[in-house]
Amino acid sequence: MNLDILWYLVPSVIMFCCGVYGFVTRKNMIAMLVSLELMLNSADLNFAIFNRFLFPDKMEGMVFTLFAIAIAAAETAVAIAIIINIYRSIGSTEIVETNKMKH
Repeated sequence: MNLDILWYLVPSVIMFCCGVYGFVTRKNMIAMLVSLELMLNSADLNFAIFNRFLFPDKMEGMVFTLFAIAIAAAETAVAIAIIINIYRSIGSTEIVETNKMKH
């Protein structure tokens, strides 16, 4: 196994772990969305890394990464719109406050 790949995979794993930690520990919807985006960016980084080391002549991993980034941008825009509507409705972006929407 080529040890050069570890120099790329270790930051990706650290990014993913930080994203998981942030998603689990935060109570604010915006902070949770940022953590989710960090996890998605880590996965995109892995696509590019494995494409470079396993198939250096092909570009499928890079193209897949570009599509994943575009989908993540659209998902973020929709999530921000939903969070803005929740804030307008209940005046908070905290997860525990969303129980007010049931009544």
